[in-house]
Amino acid sequence: MRHPAKSKTFPSASLAVCVAMLISVAATTTVSVSGTSTAEDASPTPVLIELFTSEGCSSCPPADSLLESLDSRQPVRSVQLIVLSEHVDYWNHDGWTDRFSSASITDRQYNYVRSLHLNTPYTPQLLVDGTTELRYRDTEELLKKLQQASAAPKISLRLISPSIAAGNSFVQGRIETGENGSKNKAEIYLAVALDHAESQVAAGENSGRHITHVAVVTDIAKIGKLEPGKNFAQDFRIKLKLPASESKTIRLVAFAQEPGPGKVLAAALAKLTME
Repeated sequence: MRHPAKSKTFPSASLAVCVAMLISVAATTTVSVSGTSTAEDASPTPVLIELFTSEGCSSCPPADSLLESLDSRQPVRSVQLIVLSEHVDYWNHDGWTDRFSSASITDRQYNYVRSLHLNTPYTPQLLVDGTTELRYRDTEELLKKLQQASAAPKISLRLISPSIAAGNSFVQGRIETGENGSKNKAEIYLAVALDHAESQVAAGENSGRHITHVAVVTDIAKIGKLEPGKNFAQDFRIKLKLPASESKTIRLVAFAQEPGPGKVLAAALAKLTME
């Protein structure tokens, strides 16, 4: 496998400035969603942010922290930022094995490389709604990209009665969408993620560092297909594949995405607590 690129380290001080500036700019900006002023909207527009990361990459912890800040502070008015931390496995040979990494996540990132016509995968990499890379060092550009994503037409999507069953062995529920107004079909996915995770890294580029994560993906399951001009409604029951973690809360993120992987047309989030 070709060794991926690694972005330059993003200092923690710059991270704090980036988040503070993002919140400041967002507080004075009215975001337009589907042609309507959203300053008073009751239901925020969901925007999916995927971070491809690794505990073996020294450039990644600042991006992990930024994702946590975006998730907790929700700095863009009338927008629900739904985040996923997706750990690739190609840094595991550098001295530290990331227990949250998987080959399937690496495959997902390589599929993005092909669909977005990129030269190579790299970490950390932030993607918005499956189509846009975030250059998070540029605060104004970051806010602009999030606003653009929120203005794109979205399909309604709901997670109905999600629950954990059979002694924390399965997650189950129902996914329903509104009509797909796009000319393209979409695939319906359900991501299962740990709400919070921590690691004390003992080797590799981050040796000696204590790293925290949010919304750590453990599985992304394909539930079905949404055809153009149609609605989608289907029950799901998925076996949980959770690594050892202190977190008793999991996140379910359902999303509709054009094949490729391509544009994300809808997303919804639910949190569940294990017994």
